[in-house]
Amino acid sequence: MKTQQELDYERIAEAIAFLKNNFKAHPKLDEAAEHVHLSPFHFQRMFQDWAGVTPKQFLQYLSVEHAKRLLMTTNATLFDTAYETGLSGTGRLYDLFVKVEGMTPGEYKNGGAALVINYTFADTPFGPVIVASTGKGICHMAFVDEGERNALENLKQIFPNAIYNQLADRNQQNALFVFNQDWSKLDEIKLHLKGTDFQIKVWETLLSVPTGGLTTYADLARKSGYTRASRAVGTAVGKNPVAFLIPCHRVIKSTGEIGQYHWGAARKNVIIGWEAARMHK
Repeated sequence: MKTQQELDYERIAEAIAFLKNNFKAHPKLDEAAEHVHLSPFHFQRMFQDWAGVTPKQFLQYLSVEHAKRLLMTTNATLFDTAYETGLSGTGRLYDLFVKVEGMTPGEYKNGGAALVINYTFADTPFGPVIVASTGKGICHMAFVDEGERNALENLKQIFPNAIYNQLADRNQQNALFVFNQDWSKLDEIKLHLKGTDFQIKVWETLLSVPTGGLTTYADLARKSGYTRASRAVGTAVGKNPVAFLIPCHRVIKSTGEIGQYHWGAARKNVIIGWEAARMHK
């Protein structure tokens, strides 16, 4: 049975998709509410509780013009200036706490036979996730869209010979803190990743795109040190093993369009809008 948080997310995602697909007709609040089978009053209240802004404001964060302005700002390194002037102080952007360590060949050879992996399932504002960790850090996080059993099997295909324990640990707890936007108790988030040197470099560079910020594949390639490898960088982004924490959802088209996402375009829209609303708030 789905949790209330999961049901709310699905309704919000459906409403956002409806508003985006019909924006030229300027749909009103009651039309969006009717689309998700809620009264306008309950839909507005649920949406604001979840996002902190109205549906109309949320949709503005997903517009092409807003994305273009944000891309220009990001390229102008405004966010770097923000870090340097201490704006991340009490807000504590989680990106600053994420440390990446690549797995050694010995740790993932023979299907990860040398690894002990703890895993658990958790609810997030964007649907349930499976999160898994070794003794060194998070090795896998993915949205669960086809049931917990399938999610676990997908993980086991990556490390078929590892030892698995359904057990929550401190690494997982820190990773899940970011969904609450309460980072005052946040310790360092450690990631223990299986990937090539090239992929890990791209994933590390993604962590420099701040919460509420956006980048393009070309700009990500440049910042990664692979200016002429945009296509390969895009492939590395698509193989990101840790949803949300490594923010591949912040990579969009150079035109300002949101584009596709491994875990669904609707979810990408919702995450980008949610982060923008939190930062503006």
